[in-house]
Parts: sequence; C-alpha cells; structure tokens
Amino acid sequence: METKRDVTKPFYRVAYTLFIALALYQILLRQDFVDAASSMGIALIFDPFDQTVSWKDRPIWQRAWMLIHLGVAAAFLGYGIALDA
Repeated sequence: METKRDVTKPFYRVAYTLFIALALYQILLRQDFVDAASSMGIALIFDPFDQTVSWKDRPIWQRAWMLIHLGVAAAFLGYGIALDA
C-alpha cells in the first residue's frame, strides 16, 4: 500500500523563502520599499510552520516570528510611502 506524502509543507517553505529573497532584492538593489512590503506581505500567506496547528497552540517563538515579520512588512510600507511623499 502506498503512503501519500504531504508536499504542501515543503512548497510553502520554498515559496516563503523565495518571497523573502524577492523582498531583499527589491530593497537592496532596487531601493523600492513599497514593492518589498508587498512581497513580504505575500510571503506571510505561505506560513513556513505547521499550518494544522492553531495560532494559540503554536510555540511563542513561531508567533513572535510571524508578528515581527508582519511588523517589518508594515515598516517597509510606511517608509516607502514616506519616501514617495
């Protein structure tokens, strides 16, 4: 009997990493903070941790990681808007 392997977890981790890399490219080489903020926000869609675990049952470090990530994305957006003004 064949066992089915869950391929969603590796896919989400790869997608998360690629969107973070895209955000770094947009900041470091293009100096475009608004685009970097959108890439960081899209990266949050691809939660790199176990998505079957509810938010309140996750370890503190995973919750902190995601909240810091959200804060960085918001900071990029605010800074990018301030630069354009």
